[in-house]
Amino acid sequence: MASDDPAGRNWPASERPARRLLAQGAQALSDAELLALLLGSASGAAPALEPARLALSRLGGLAGVLHASRSQLAAIAGLGPRPHARAQAALEIAKRLLRQDLERGPVLNAPARVRDFLRLSFGRIGHEVFTVLFLDAQQRLIACEELFRGTLTQTSVYPREVVRRALTLNCASVILSHNHPSGIAEPSRADQVLTRELQNALKLIDVQVLDHIIVAAAESVSFAELGLL
Repeated sequence: MASDDPAGRNWPASERPARRLLAQGAQALSDAELLALLLGSASGAAPALEPARLALSRLGGLAGVLHASRSQLAAIAGLGPRPHARAQAALEIAKRLLRQDLERGPVLNAPARVRDFLRLSFGRIGHEVFTVLFLDAQQRLIACEELFRGTLTQTSVYPREVVRRALTLNCASVILSHNHPSGIAEPSRADQVLTRELQNALKLIDVQVLDHIIVAAAESVSFAELGLL
């Protein structure tokens, strides 16, 4: 049937995503078709497109669905009993793929991947977190650690703790990052002051600050690109 109708127009609706994927490749599928295959259906049988379309509409596209809470996904009728677990698994796979690329380094050869990794990791959480990417002499990722956690508007960051972890991990450079739950990834005056304090503290142990990246749900801003380092 696939050779006579490669687009799947004459197939039953529940079979079209899987058959189209086999016939034309995953890139030929719409967001709703891919999501239907990932999340499954309430019956546990073939995936249903309508719940997937509804989830995309209500939750703000693919990123919104993958970052949705269990209760948000459970509110979409027809998605099945385990959509949240499947979405979390897909999100974690994406983060691990990006992390593996950064571990191969050097990270400055792949700035878009650094941003994608940071946005996927904490761009959509509802409170501020301060994260540091610790890099070796070849700018490969040693560790990515959340060092501080704050409220919606403020995080207390202690330079001595960043210095201590840098020494423990024997890193050569770092990329600083934090999120703005407001959704606006613009550096504040306080962000700039903190960055200078961390630069000065890390310089004492010969560790370079390569960048400070602010992330939000839909955007990110690099201090290096803005000339703020």
